[in-house]
Amino acid sequence: MTHQPEPTLPGVLAIDAGNSKTDVALIGADGTVHGTARGGGFAPHRIGGAAAVAGLAPLVEQAAAAAGLPSWNGVLTSHVSACLANADLPVEEEALRRALESHPWGVSNTVVNDTFGLLRAGTDGPRGVAVVCGAGINCAGLLPDGRTARFPALGELTGDWGGGGGLAIASMWHAVRAEDGRGGPTALAAAIAEHFGLPSAGAVAEAVHLGHLAEERLHEIVRVLFAVAVEGDATARELIDRQADEIVRLAVVALDRLDLLGSPTPVVLGGGVLASRQPLLLDNLTARLAAAAPLAEPRVVVAPPVLGAALLGLDHLGAGAAAQAAVRAAYETQRPVSV
Repeated sequence: MTHQPEPTLPGVLAIDAGNSKTDVALIGADGTVHGTARGGGFAPHRIGGAAAVAGLAPLVEQAAAAAGLPSWNGVLTSHVSACLANADLPVEEEALRRALESHPWGVSNTVVNDTFGLLRAGTDGPRGVAVVCGAGINCAGLLPDGRTARFPALGELTGDWGGGGGLAIASMWHAVRAEDGRGGPTALAAAIAEHFGLPSAGAVAEAVHLGHLAEERLHEIVRVLFAVAVEGDATARELIDRQADEIVRLAVVALDRLDLLGSPTPVVLGGGVLASRQPLLLDNLTARLAAAAPLAEPRVVVAPPVLGAALLGLDHLGAGAAAQAAVRAAYETQRPVSV
């Protein structure tokens, strides 16, 4: 029998690593949040899985220090529960799990796509569908028997559209074409130029191309898009309508694959675009969902996504309802709320 090392702090190292930010939380077995840390985005598809996981080390050390463990002997905690963006295929999840094993953070390690973390944060058990619309877009569904519904989520290559990145690029496409005459008029052109303090949307594109404006800042265009849409711009409203349609298509396909269309089922909505609770988007998609899946129960999760990783980790340890309630209470001002 292989001897299992004793963890310094029994519990869970919860990791939620997204495209734009990463949250780490050290959670006791009783659900107490002992230490947290936040860092930048997680990009194994760009720098490789091992390097991306190694890049988490400073955050783990910060969370441990916040928990009163500036150094530790052996293994930090019982289990690492990692919900990771860009772990879109099972083979990628397994590769990242093996990379985690090379670090002295947990006696055991699990890796799932971050959409499963969102699903767990918005439900009390392994049953439902989640759609994340943040920097990108993805969907996953789960049943108590372990069956899943999921999508490759590799961008346009696999039929995906939208999320903050997609909405920003689509807004730029329409704005520049409006300026140069290839497309119809839209208030997006002037609004985007004003937002970045440049003379035109075309100038914004050139600034990004030349490296004078960080490409990451294009995500700010999503706020501009919603503001222009509220003012009645037809093009902006069409983009939001298309995003609502995409979200509902994902949810309905996942519900159908899991034979859940005929029973009340949570549909958890999260990620920055959805968590901003823009009425133009939420009202649109909930009306569409009610028509396509009348028994679906949409709810928006605005709690930090690391909550889902923490709950999954506590599930793995067999922690009871009291521990789950304790970790939820740590984020009680940002609990899941129904639409």
